[in-house]
Amino acid sequence: MDVQINYLAVVLAAVSSMGVGAFWYGKPGFVKPWMKLARIVPQKKDEAQKSFMRAMVYAMLSSLIMAYVLAYATYVLQQFTGESFFMSAVKTAFLVWFAFQGLRTLQQDSFEGRPLKLTMINAGNMLVTIMVMGLIIGVYQP
Repeated sequence: MDVQINYLAVVLAAVSSMGVGAFWYGKPGFVKPWMKLARIVPQKKDEAQKSFMRAMVYAMLSSLIMAYVLAYATYVLQQFTGESFFMSAVKTAFLVWFAFQGLRTLQQDSFEGRPLKLTMINAGNMLVTIMVMGLIIGVYQP
């Protein structure tokens, strides 16, 4: 099977994840409870800039890979089921989040003794992130 991927959709989906994260973990979102629950201590400006830039590079690379795999899996599911590409993208996004992100976050946070509220903040971010990625990939079908 020749899997067709819209690379513009992959890039847009990856960029969207940065926007979702900025909102989710920024002032409009959950920055205060997240920092408190995750025990994040504000750093000096120079230290914060270095660690922030490194985290942003990791986040963008991770988002590109996630968007690519989501587009790939969406195409395979759509070819298998014959349903619309958009619906395949939405279903794939939810299933990927639930099976690989949501449950894994819950499991790992349980073993690490993290507060359930922190788990919900982080898992919620990934749900919104992956669903927005799925919507973008679904709209920009190959």
